Amino acid sequence: MLGKIIRNTKIIDGHFLLAVKLPQSFQTPMPGQFVMVREKGRLDPLLGRPFSVYTFARMENAVIVEILYKVVGKETSILSMLKRGVLLEIYGSYGSAFNITTNTKKVVLICGGIGIAPLTFLASHYWGLATGDIDVICYLGATGAAKLVGVARMEELCQGVFISTDDGSMGYHGTVTDLFARDVTSYDSSNASIYACGPRPMLKKLSEMLSMCALPCQVSLEERMACGVGACLGCSIETYDREGKSTYRRVCKDGPVFDIHDIIWK
Repeated sequence: MLGKIIRNTKIIDGHFLLAVKLPQSFQTPMPGQFVMVREKGRLDPLLGRPFSVYTFARMENAVIVEILYKVVGKETSILSMLKRGVLLEIYGSYGSAFNITTNTKKVVLICGGIGIAPLTFLASHYWGLATGDIDVICYLGATGAAKLVGVARMEELCQGVFISTDDGSMGYHGTVTDLFARDVTSYDSSNASIYACGPRPMLKKLSEMLSMCALPCQVSLEERMACGVGACLGCSIETYDREGKSTYRRVCKDGPVFDIHDIIWK
């Protein structure tokens, strides 16, 4: 489906916020799902790039999708140079979504870097439920204060936002998993749900931490994808099946959201 760029703004060094206007017929995404994006008519690179949905708004005659992204390669570098009015091909929504529960009391978001994008969409979904009985708490980590993105929007959606930086330039001096470790015993598996997105080493450490308690945790993986629809198998990861045996699952088709305890971390 064709969409038109209405904004493509540099937020901090190497990070951009893209807003695209699409026809009203565009499918409403659920938190955790992603879209495939490419410039209309561009043949190099040929395949689109997957992006988590950051925000989604349905207007009277159109929808607006926002994508928060980091420049990490050729395609995102090209994307960052596109101006207002340029047409994009956007397909989706694809992949599995976060499981939303209304019988929880604490929603805990653990974000590493650009991993804040899908978790912001998730936070807005819980905020929109407006039950008044759910507290949303966010732990946000980055290498330094200059690399923090999306903090203000997350603060609007959460009852508490706790920041960590590896270099100690803002908030807790250390990793976001170390920051969360200080509070993990204050959360009860009977009324708390954990969601996380960030670099693989962060998620691996979180998995090790949670293996010693019964807290449920869903993670959104940031694996590289090619086709985005499960055909190429390029984003396969090793997981446990229902019988506890090793198997491979596709992040784009079977994920990107998984139970953290189902993943075999290496």
